[in-house]
Amino acid sequence: MPKKVLKKLLYQWYREKFQAETGEIPPIPEPVPKPSAGEHTLSLSLDENLAYVKKTLGNGGDLIVRDFCYAEGTHRAALIYLDGMVNSDLITQSILQPILCTHADVEAAALKNLVLCGGDVTESLDMATLLDKCLYGDTVLLADGYTKGIIVSTKGWDKRAVSEPQTESVVRGPREGFTENFRTNTALLRRRIKNTALRMDQIQIGRKTNTNVCICYIENVVRPEVVEMVKTRLSAIKTDAVLDSGYLEEFIEDAPFSIFPTLGYTEKPDVAAAKVLEGRVCIIVDGSPFVLTAPMLFIESFQTSEDYAVRSFYASFNRFLRFFAYFITVFGPAIYVAITTYHQELIPSTLLFTIAQAREGTPFPAFIEALIMVFSFEILREAGVRLPRPVGQAISIVGALIMGDAAVSAGLVGAPMVIAIAITAVSGFAVPEHTDSIIILRLLAMICAAVLGGFGLAVAVLAILIHLGSLKSFGVAYFDGFTASRNQQDTIVRMPLWFMKKRPKGIVYHDVVRTQPFIPPAGKNSENGGG
Repeated sequence: MPKKVLKKLLYQWYREKFQAETGEIPPIPEPVPKPSAGEHTLSLSLDENLAYVKKTLGNGGDLIVRDFCYAEGTHRAALIYLDGMVNSDLITQSILQPILCTHADVEAAALKNLVLCGGDVTESLDMATLLDKCLYGDTVLLADGYTKGIIVSTKGWDKRAVSEPQTESVVRGPREGFTENFRTNTALLRRRIKNTALRMDQIQIGRKTNTNVCICYIENVVRPEVVEMVKTRLSAIKTDAVLDSGYLEEFIEDAPFSIFPTLGYTEKPDVAAAKVLEGRVCIIVDGSPFVLTAPMLFIESFQTSEDYAVRSFYASFNRFLRFFAYFITVFGPAIYVAITTYHQELIPSTLLFTIAQAREGTPFPAFIEALIMVFSFEILREAGVRLPRPVGQAISIVGALIMGDAAVSAGLVGAPMVIAIAITAVSGFAVPEHTDSIIILRLLAMICAAVLGGFGLAVAVLAILIHLGSLKSFGVAYFDGFTASRNQQDTIVRMPLWFMKKRPKGIVYHDVVRTQPFIPPAGKNSENGGG
């Protein structure tokens, strides 16, 4: 009789007998899961399992296999972990001491619930899963005669302490910054948003690196389609390595061929928390101190965390300065080239004579002078960034002074051009997030001004505005916030916090209100007012 028919008859007999005795229908037995292709299940022999581990991981110098006996030498087991990835004290106190101090005849199946003291203890049948956990800093316990491996969380590698980020320094406000440690970053964000609606969905990306990536958002605040779009784009990434958040940025951004970034980034937990509370999604990547935020608006590059820690008048003034500095750094050299080459009638006579006298004897036209100075400054800036900090600062400051003075003395460029490029260079540091786009826009504007003068400059401005207006970031218009909506409460002018009652219109989904109606005290007219 075939086995399938025999099993069917036996189950039918058991069903009828169980129903006759209890009056109930017996539960359908769950099928035993079979290992899928590529899986390697554990053997009853500990030696075979250890041999497979050493073969797979290479038996390198950092692979520690602690073979020992417990229960008065009646049972044999082994600990597997990677040196430098674990907390050795935690292994001793939570695993070795409880097991070795057990004198009773405890079976391996009871170690998880009766002996081990770890806070996070799980089991697995698959050897690949066990080794994967081992690579993340966990310790694997294998016992002779037991076909399951016990996983104990013992992560404890060295990490950089939480410190003030150098890219987003502030005078007033929080000074904590993200680190390269994955769990430290998620904890920093969780500590600022103590809400049950905060979600942290974790995935792994990278066929070789298996990098942990966390998608953070608040339900009922973020738009569901934005979360779904982020998850879909991240899941579609098929690459070997993800070593920084910048790797993911190039894969998931809306306009990969645009010079403008459509994904924001920050190194400050308070900035990331503020963006999540407005309805954005944060992407935390293991090994990177920079957290990505989506969607991103053009206006965000001109906002800083300090704007919300100072009075609104001062914050609005600083934002106006940033917009003005951005305009100067992009179009300053182009305006100088256009006016001195095509529109000298716009320059006052006294200033025109001064410029002509300074440029007397220079062999190059204004456009070539501007190119020489711009490229010289960019070379100095790049050298200052790549060199060690003390040397880099000296190169940037002394090099710029010496080269500028030498170029004027040699008659290669005029002194007004040096001044114009110096103002342009300093203005660029006011908007660091657009440093990459500023360099390209500056060159394009200079070329248009050199060819067509003021008309070419106008064409360049119009082309930039059209391109910015066509961009989107995860379904949100890149220029959102400059239209007639409540988003204008936090654009060039930063209104008081008690006035910004609702979240940005184009980003938030459901929970719109963030501040209840509030009237601040009015000095002498308030109850506790003086005088």
